Amino acid sequence: MLNILSSVSAAAEGRDWYEALVSIDPVTIVFTLINTLIIFLIFRIFLYKPVCKILDKRKELAAAEISEAQKAKESAEAAEKEYKERLADAKNEAAEIVKQATLRAQKREEEIVSEANQKAAEIRAKADENIEREKQRAINEIKDEISEMVVMAAGKVVEKEISAKDNEELISKFLSEVGTV
Repeated sequence: MLNILSSVSAAAEGRDWYEALVSIDPVTIVFTLINTLIIFLIFRIFLYKPVCKILDKRKELAAAEISEAQKAKESAEAAEKEYKERLADAKNEAAEIVKQATLRAQKREEEIVSEANQKAAEIRAKADENIEREKQRAINEIKDEISEMVVMAAGKVVEKEISAKDNEELISKFLSEVGTV
């Protein structure tokens, strides 16, 4: 800025003002270099180093977060693997429980069928006994009825003199009465 003012003042002394702006002045160059160096050092001390520190801290935080994320990912993968193993174990255990339950159910089924067959055999035996008893009773009743009929027939024969023809009629009548019973 000083240079411009000095060049403008030089132009006011008689030179062209734009010629003063384009001219090379070694003192101005040295002062400009010194100013640039001072600004560079000030930026280096007050801006570059703090920004680098902030960037380094940020880089460290990012690395730490990446490391934590990697650990979390590994932990999640381990948990998933353990979950899958437990799930497989649970499925195997469930299959074993179902298998055992099926075997117990089949065994119980066989016991129930065996008991049912045994009870059915007992019921059948009792029924056979009852049928045989009823059959004997029916035969005894029939014998009693036949004896009564024979006694009746004998009483009729005694009452009446029987010829061969009457005897045949009496026998067929008796047989027909016995057949209806």
